[in-house]
Amino acid sequence: MNTPTQAPYAELDPATVLDALQDAGLPSDGRLLQLNSYENRVYQVPLDDGRVVVSKFYRPGRWSDAQILEEHGFAAELAAAELPVAAPLALQADAARGTVRVDPRAPTLAFFATATGSEFRFAVSERWAGRAPELERPDTLAWIGRLLARMHRVGARSSFQHRRTLNAATFGHAPRQRLLDGGFVHPEVEGAWVAASAAALAEVDAAFERHGSVHSIRLHGDCHSGNVLWRDEGAGAGPHFVDLDDACTGPAIQDLWMLLPGERQAVEAALHHLLDGYRDFMEFDDRELLLIEPLRTLRMIHHSAWLAERWGDPAFPIAFPWFESPSYWQQQATELREQVERMQEVMR
Repeated sequence: MNTPTQAPYAELDPATVLDALQDAGLPSDGRLLQLNSYENRVYQVPLDDGRVVVSKFYRPGRWSDAQILEEHGFAAELAAAELPVAAPLALQADAARGTVRVDPRAPTLAFFATATGSEFRFAVSERWAGRAPELERPDTLAWIGRLLARMHRVGARSSFQHRRTLNAATFGHAPRQRLLDGGFVHPEVEGAWVAASAAALAEVDAAFERHGSVHSIRLHGDCHSGNVLWRDEGAGAGPHFVDLDDACTGPAIQDLWMLLPGERQAVEAALHHLLDGYRDFMEFDDRELLLIEPLRTLRMIHHSAWLAERWGDPAFPIAFPWFESPSYWQQQATELREQVERMQEVMR
């Protein structure tokens, strides 16, 4: 599904977005605010009735309909369990206009046909405002840990049938091969990157083999600080989670490690507070702590492949001009060698 697309959002101008929402039963007051997102197009939209919603127009070709609906179903399960997640709203097509279609069996996913025949898929949820969480505070980390444990309890009830599984093959070896096959690694440093990435993935493979069978559950998948918003007042005070676009199957530690600080000396204390809260609601297998550096390594390689796969989108060369430079690939090779040392150090 990760096929580069030339100018995938060329026809998605503000008028098109507002027309799609109008025809899905959500007339706006005419205002539109584009939110930060490289992958999809996400907009904050005030409605005529006073509500404010967030609409997400999915990148064409990235996910299948079944994968998107699994994301929606997971969000609905979490919301039903009273977790602070904004689940997609049910939409209703305007039959008279005929530009939007909604499957009544899965009304959270809408399809909007443009005048030229292109089609965009989109979903709408309530707007949940907030600020960045103060991750240096022990009570904040414990609170997030408790909510993640509750999320994982829901995630463990069932399994994804269509969404990705996070492992060394899907997030490491396959992305690395796509980078090589596509000729994206700068030739000046290709040898260094090839050697460093091969050595890093060998350590990743060894780490997963030592761990043995990984207990995999449905996860948020991309639980970094930017996807956790904090409210200070009201009934919804505290953290809430946004953007389940990368929900996947994998080990519980995947939703914890990206919240840890960059300074290595502070990681142990932060992890203690996160797990202290987590264990109030969910058991945690301490062996998964040995997967933090392997998972970080997979994220690095996967991120480079993600940039490569989006290079046909004109927005990406503008936003990431350094991707084609030898310095970027030299830096990646250096950081991957450092990851090898970290993974070896953990096992000493």
